Amino acid sequence: MAHKITEECISCGACETECKNEAISEGDTIYVIDPEKCTECVGIAEEPRCVEVCPIDDAIIHDPDHKETKEQLLEKWRKLHPGEEPAPGSF
Repeated sequence: MAHKITEECISCGACETECKNEAISEGDTIYVIDPEKCTECVGIAEEPRCVEVCPIDDAIIHDPDHKETKEQLLEKWRKLHPGEEPAPGSF
């Protein structure tokens, strides 16, 4: 499933630069994640990079409105990055 950013966000921007899918952008008051581009870093890294770099616990969580399997996330990654091979250990 995709991730989403909660009201706990302090708008530091650390997550935006880590997102290789360009799914994270600055919203009106906090950063937001585009669920159509979020693959939880499947295809890119072993763990979601945005969660790893976020200085606030629970500011980035799984989005219960966008449940997807690892296979669906990998397929989404392949559509976002045609012709590229997923990183080893990223799925």
